Amino acid sequence: MAIEATKDTDGTLVDVIDRILDKGLVINADITVSVAGVELLGIKVRAALASFETAAKYGLEFPSGTNYETAAWKEAMVGKEECPQCNKRVPAEELLSTGCPWCGWLPAKAKAKGLKSEA
Repeated sequence: MAIEATKDTDGTLVDVIDRILDKGLVINADITVSVAGVELLGIKVRAALASFETAAKYGLEFPSGTNYETAAWKEAMVGKEECPQCNKRVPAEELLSTGCPWCGWLPAKAKAKGLKSEA
């Protein structure tokens, strides 16, 4: 999955980190040192940087002994959706029932119940 270039140049460091963790970043490198056609040294590097949610979504393996019962892991497994107004990822159930805690966007269901935006 390639990250598309955007024209928004006002992004902060927090926005960049949020995007990398949301989409994930994988670096593969194969380095060989050869003399006269004889390989003397070979190094293979694979590094991945992603949130738990993104890593699990794409099937990245976690080290043995990983505790899947932690609060962070359970939170990562909750289904999330993007807010249509601010594009932040919010748990789907919360977004559809009470709205977005980031920008105050309200779904039609919440508007019908008479909830008001906090923003």
